[in-house]
Amino acid sequence: MSVATPLQLTIRPLTVRDNPAIARVIRHVSAEFGLTADKGYTVADPNLDTLYEVYSKPGHAYWVIEHEGEVVGGGGVAPLQCSEPDICELQKMYFLAQVRGQGLAKKLALQALDFAREQGFRRCYLETTASLTQAIALYERLGFEHIDGPLGCTGHVDCEVRMLKNL
Repeated sequence: MSVATPLQLTIRPLTVRDNPAIARVIRHVSAEFGLTADKGYTVADPNLDTLYEVYSKPGHAYWVIEHEGEVVGGGGVAPLQCSEPDICELQKMYFLAQVRGQGLAKKLALQALDFAREQGFRRCYLETTASLTQAIALYERLGFEHIDGPLGCTGHVDCEVRMLKNL
């Protein structure tokens, strides 16, 4: 009889050394789900290879999931561009298949929302696509509500699912 043991995973703040690894994760997961750059998904982000620099600014934070020294996922939060100053955005939540289904996305999202509250944000926005049904279900369980149109200027033109949560 074999017994599955949980993976030893660490959630920690993004470092500059993580830039190539988290960019690889985001590109891999995006390709897995058909989220291509030509449609304005995250892989089109010109800062994808320099996320540490992006998330080192005030009001920004990004965490990676590490397994045996390898970055296998991550997610963050930042002020929503071109929007009211009390709205942040949950951003770049991507996890390799080997670590999905273990509650990491929930744990990371809750950590990001706590950080957002500490920074004084009162609402959190996110955009995703309808094909990511598990992610949408998680966001709904976390209290995000669907809204009719986009907020801010994210550039994610094909993210047709938009959600907002009061913090």
